[in-house]
Amino acid sequence: MSSNQKFIVTFKDGVSQDEIKKYVEQVNGSGGKVYHNYDGVITGFAAEIPPQTLQAFQKQQSLTDSIIQGIEPDGEVHIN
Repeated sequence: MSSNQKFIVTFKDGVSQDEIKKYVEQVNGSGGKVYHNYDGVITGFAAEIPPQTLQAFQKQQSLTDSIIQGIEPDGEVHIN
């Protein structure tokens, strides 16, 4: 069983697809899997991310010049 968890990683406005591709390659190269790309209202991707890659992304997000807008758990949304 994989210890990877599902997250949505979003990027700040103006971030190029080439910059985002580097993060996608990190996920795929570390045993994770990107399963959806977003390029509309939000820019980013949904992926199964290994713990060590997630930690690296979270550390990068904390920097003042980070291009990462947010990292949120992916899951179902229900409206009543």
